[in-house]
Amino acid sequence: MALASAVLLGVYDVAKKSALKRNGVYFILLLATALSALFVSPFLTLGNGPDHLRLIFKAVLVTASWVSGMIALQLLPITTVSTFKTSRPMFVVLFSILLFGERLNWQQWLGVAAVLLSLWLLSVNSEREGISFKGNKGFWALVVSIFTGVASALWDKHIMSGMQPLFVQSWTNIYITLLLALIMLLRRCKGISEPVRWDWTIVLIALLITGADMLYFFSLKEDGALLSVISLIRRSSVIITFALGAALFKEKRIAQKAGVLLLMLAGVTVLMVGSL
Repeated sequence: MALASAVLLGVYDVAKKSALKRNGVYFILLLATALSALFVSPFLTLGNGPDHLRLIFKAVLVTASWVSGMIALQLLPITTVSTFKTSRPMFVVLFSILLFGERLNWQQWLGVAAVLLSLWLLSVNSEREGISFKGNKGFWALVVSIFTGVASALWDKHIMSGMQPLFVQSWTNIYITLLLALIMLLRRCKGISEPVRWDWTIVLIALLITGADMLYFFSLKEDGALLSVISLIRRSSVIITFALGAALFKEKRIAQKAGVLLLMLAGVTVLMVGSL
């Protein structure tokens, strides 16, 4: 289920990049999330107050991660974004370890070192491509997206033990939709507008994220499911995003970025093996 989720997620990122050519960040996310909420609405159940508060907090984290991630996609090459986001499982493991007071073993340190080296090589490669991370709005949006995504993943593992997957998915989508609608309303009140055009790609985005999230939540709910392993498998979506992005958007320095991506994936894999 985690692997199937990764495949859908890889295509989902490419679809978002394509949709950004015709529409603004907030409209794409609002419409896609509203459609996703509609798709899973048959599974709505009431739940209790504390559970809804937990899901509202999750919705805030996901909204922050999605919006900042879309801004990064808008301002940076998709091959750069997908390579950088490969580091996310490393931060999931590191924060998991910090939260439980454990220490890194030699395999985990080796994996962390490989990922950090990859991030440095990516920054060097990006500068040669004419992209400086220092003071780059897209880069800092990407950082926010990664860390709020990590927080969301850790929160998922915490709350999934007491909730059903479809309950989490259906209500989270509703709360994200409401948050995005509020953000768009506030932006309109401030006189900030963005392109708003009907685009069938947004329907594809909604279908892809609905399927990817459903498979992800069910995989987390399985007995003995390990967040670190699921995070690694799900992040393998970057291979699909990278390959499709390179083919469709004709970006620069693909061979160099592919080498960095492979080194980072190797580092994340060593890190995960050391965590088992």
